[in-house]
Formats: sequence, structure tokens, C-alpha cells
Amino acid sequence: VLDGGRILNERWMIVMKVAATRPAGAAAVCAGPKWFARLPAALALALLLAGTAAAKTADHSKFKELAGPFESGPEVTKVCLSCHNLAGHQVMKSIHWNWEGKSPTTGKTVGKKWVANNFCGSPLSNEPRCTSCHGGYGWQDKNFDFANPENVDCLACHDTTGSYKKFSTDAGHPLYADREFEPMEGPPGKKPFKAPDLAKVAQHVGQSGRQNCGNCHFNGGGGDGVKHGDLDSSLKNPSKELDVHMAKDGGNMSCAACHTFNDHQPSGSRYAARAKDAHGKDLPEDDHDRATCESCHGNAPHHEAKINHHANKVACQTCHIPEFARGGVATKTFWDWSTAGKMDAAGKPLFVKDEHGHLKYSAAKGDFEYGENLRPSYKWYNGIVHPVTITDKLDGYIAADGVLELNRVEGSAGDPKARIWPFKVMRGKQAYDPVNNTLVVNHVCGDDDTSLWKNYDYAKSIKAGMDYAGLPYSGKFDFIETRMNWFITHMVAPKEKAVPCQECHTRGEDGRLNEIRDIYVPGRDHNRWIDSIGWLAVAGSLAGGLAHGFIRLIARRRNPQ
Repeated sequence: VLDGGRILNERWMIVMKVAATRPAGAAAVCAGPKWFARLPAALALALLLAGTAAAKTADHSKFKELAGPFESGPEVTKVCLSCHNLAGHQVMKSIHWNWEGKSPTTGKTVGKKWVANNFCGSPLSNEPRCTSCHGGYGWQDKNFDFANPENVDCLACHDTTGSYKKFSTDAGHPLYADREFEPMEGPPGKKPFKAPDLAKVAQHVGQSGRQNCGNCHFNGGGGDGVKHGDLDSSLKNPSKELDVHMAKDGGNMSCAACHTFNDHQPSGSRYAARAKDAHGKDLPEDDHDRATCESCHGNAPHHEAKINHHANKVACQTCHIPEFARGGVATKTFWDWSTAGKMDAAGKPLFVKDEHGHLKYSAAKGDFEYGENLRPSYKWYNGIVHPVTITDKLDGYIAADGVLELNRVEGSAGDPKARIWPFKVMRGKQAYDPVNNTLVVNHVCGDDDTSLWKNYDYAKSIKAGMDYAGLPYSGKFDFIETRMNWFITHMVAPKEKAVPCQECHTRGEDGRLNEIRDIYVPGRDHNRWIDSIGWLAVAGSLAGGLAHGFIRLIARRRNPQ
């Protein structure tokens, strides 16, 4: 079997064909136990998916080739490729490997290599640290061999033991021997880190689970829950209240159940998330892309026609994710790089924690702010994102309030492709070149004299980063306020916890849609003509009712029989 994900897709299609033959809410008709046959279609589907994810076609612990010992990750990959001889080349076409690609909506080159963010910045010149979340081994610098399939890391995505993890500073490699290491921002002193048993991990590979994906995606931006707001370690084993799809007593779905992999190419992208999925349910025609709500639930998932009418202009996530960062893990909401470099009374780098134990100041990174149980910001979105890259001139990306919009989303009430979507809006302050009017590459990680985290000297670290990237630099830098939009699509609450109607249809200052001003919202907005028509309709209905009652009363008196 070359691609376990393909088997999952095929079994999903079989189950969906069963579900498609009966109306929503009908009992499952699959063969099986009587209790299973009585389940609603959606829950039956989820349970079948959960069982499918655990299905195996081979016991890797029986393969003598995987018995080891292995001295390195690439040695394991070489054995994997001896059977899965297409897998390496498939991975090497993916954004997980190349960290760059073309936006399908704008044609612009995007990916971690080029697109700016207001978290850790660019991976260029910082590869040994940043590539601890790369899908390969050994991306130490710009000389990395992207054409060698033995550099692909199979274990990061297919380990089922939970013991495999890339080490934070080793360019995508795990530890190969136990090591003591002192984290930059942790308590003083070295901590022991244990190397994984590569042979044991190789003998216990399987389909990717939430933990595999989460080892990187839960820790984006430098820590648990830092970046996305709706992705953190609480989703490894969430309650149904936190996420109905991932909870064991809910759908118990893995990430790949929605982010479908076709030949190791993942579906779903923050560079071009689909605002509307006109295709709807994936059957009878499967588009092999289930990274939308509609692919399972269809375009009219509610029993009430009025709510389905809302779905034309309101994304599913807007109502069904009332808050993010609600699993007990805080997310960063502000990062100010301009204040980095402060020392304590002893002349050592200063690190300060708040009352919750969160690092609120780091000499290496500046000031931070955090939040939990946060209400999203709401914006129109039509499927087009305009990300800023490290080569872009900034003039065209400055918003009306003077803040640099790092990934402006398109959309308006008059756009038929647009819907109101929820976002985490990350605010920041980061370095840029005021002469060339571009963002800069900052060399933060390394033991050399120019690294910011070694010598806390921006003049040196920015020059080193720009020289390494081969980009023009005037020699001057300043700091600019930035804003970045992060789609909120995970942490889907039970339907009973969906956003109540009155939280949008209200004139209160805390109305959820107060930022959406180009559409008339009943209960929130005043319009003399619409209000007059509405009151006339009420008055007409009342008058009609009274007249009808009066006529019946007169008729009854004239004809008692």
C-alpha cells in the first residue's frame, strides 16, 4: 500500500454514498449492530471514519528491515522508500516540503520562505530553528538538497507512539542521543531531553493523527497556541464542548479527515481558503477536497430555511465557533519586537512572566499580550488573500488607520462570492527598512556574533539577515505597526452553543457584527424607509386581524346558528 490516505478516501466515499441515499437525519442503513443502524447519518459517518483511521493493512513491527538500529532519520526514510517508492517524490511536490507555491487566486508566490508574518519573521538565515517544523531532515542553510527523497521525514507524520519529535535547533532532525539543553526563555539551567528510539517508531507507523499534525501546527509562532488561536495542544484530546469533530465522544476525526491528502498534497490553505464551497457534499461527485464545512454538511444543512438563507452570506464558522482559544491554552494577540534587548540589573537578558505564567517580556523578542476565550473579529471574505512578502514595497498594503495589513482579505456585502468570516487579528510591531520601504529579514537564531538572540544588536542581526537573503538594504531600520488575519475554523462548538441570534441582531455596543457596516442588519440598524415599511406591515397585520375578528363577531350575532 503506497498511500494509506487513498484508502481512507475510498472508504469515506463508500460511506458517503450510503449517507447520500437517505434524507438528513434518517437512520443509518449500513450493515452492522442494531445500535449502529439507529444512529443519525452524520454520527454513523463519524464513527466509521474513526474506525477507518485505525485500520491497518500491514504490521510494520514484523518487517526485519525496520528492526534497526538506525543512526539517523534519513536511514529510516531510505528503508521506507524501498517499499513506498513513490511517497518521497509526492512529498517533494508539497508545500510541506518546498515552503513555497503559487496562490491559486492571485498567482503570487507564497509560502513560509517569502510571506511575512508578525511572529518570528522569516526562516531565511534562521533555518536550523525554523525547519524543526519542516517535513524533512537537514535544512541547515540555503544549500539544502530539495531533490533528495531520503531527506524526507516520514516519521514526523506517521509516528503512532507519541515519542518522536524533532529537536528545536537541529534543522529538522530529532535527537540521536540524549542531550542536556538550556532553553533560551525557560528557567536557568539545563534540562534533559531524551532521544527517540528510531527503530521502535519505525515499527509503529500508521496514518497521521492529531498529535502528528499538532507537533508543528499547534506550536506555530514559537509555542503552544501562539499563532492560530484555534489550534493548540488542547485539541489532542478535546472535549465535545471544545470541538465536536475531534472529540472522542464526537466525531473523533483526525486533521486529514478534512484536510484531505491526495498523493501527499494537503487540501486547505490560509493563502486561499475557500470562502464558499459551491460544490457542496462530496458525493455523488468527489472533488477530493474536504477542507470546507459544505463538503460534508452540504449547502443547506439546517431544517429552518431562514438559517440556510443566512449561510449564503455568513460562513458556518461565524455561528458555530463562538470563541477561540477556549481549551485552556492562551494565544498571543500582540507582539512588539521594538522593545527587545532589555537587560536586568546584573546585565543579563531580561525575561518577565505575568500572573498566569505567560512570558510577557522577552529580551529576545520584546513585549507580548495574550488572551483566552476570545470573540473573533468578523470580516467579509471572498476567497482572495493579499499577503505581504519580504520583497514587496509596503505602500499598497497600508490600511486607512496607518497599520500595515500583512494579509488583507477581500470581500464586501455586494460581492456574491463573499461571506462574513471569523478571524483572529494578530497585532504587532516589527522591523522594516524605511528607505527601501520593505520589511526586513532579521537573523535571530545562531551562535554567531550577528545573531539577535546572541548579542541583542538589531543593526547587526538585520544586516546579516538581509545579506544572507540577498535583498537590498539601506542600512537603516525602524519599526512599523502590523496586523495579520488568521482564519478561525477549528474549535467548533456543539450546535446548542452556536452564537445566539441576538448577539448579532442587537443595537448594543457589544454586537458581534459591529465592524460590518455595509449591510442592513435587522435589530441593529435604523433605516427610515425599511423601518416605516416594517411598522406598516405590523400595523397592517394587526388591523387585518382586528377586522377579521370584528367581521366574525358581527356575522355570529346575525346568524347564531
